[in-house]
Amino acid sequence: MQGREYARLQVELKAIEAKLMAWHRANADSQRLAQIPGIGPIGATALVMKTPNPRAFSSGRHFAAWLGLTPKDHSTAGKTRIGKITRAGDEMLRSVLVAGATAVVQQAKRGRGRASPWLLALLARKSSPKLVAIALANKIARIAWKLMTTGESYDSARMPGTLAIAA
Repeated sequence: MQGREYARLQVELKAIEAKLMAWHRANADSQRLAQIPGIGPIGATALVMKTPNPRAFSSGRHFAAWLGLTPKDHSTAGKTRIGKITRAGDEMLRSVLVAGATAVVQQAKRGRGRASPWLLALLARKSSPKLVAIALANKIARIAWKLMTTGESYDSARMPGTLAIAA
């Protein structure tokens, strides 16, 4: 009985995935976002569908903060203390971005693709790959905001020091 239920769910998932991919192919914003390393068709579709209006955010930093990818500030008396990420925004979008960034970090650690100097320096400096993945997810969110507001396509050669890794 559970085997039949599993098979039925697999058929439903394939149908949903086909609809999602058809929507992704028909949407120019989603296709542009999927060019960013760490964002695939599902992540691009989710960003386009769940972001209210990218122009409502005054900068990429505000967009990343809306997603909950910026560190909490515990500064006082001139001392800067930065805490954990705020986790303020949409949990699904944040997890998709972090999962994509984690994949890019793993590829860079294994020496596959062309990792950016920024990413390699961050990997050398930080003790935890998870911290690097969060920082990279923040950067990916900022790039995604830029592409959604300007309508430009992602060009790794034009953006030195960002995500010049072939995912």
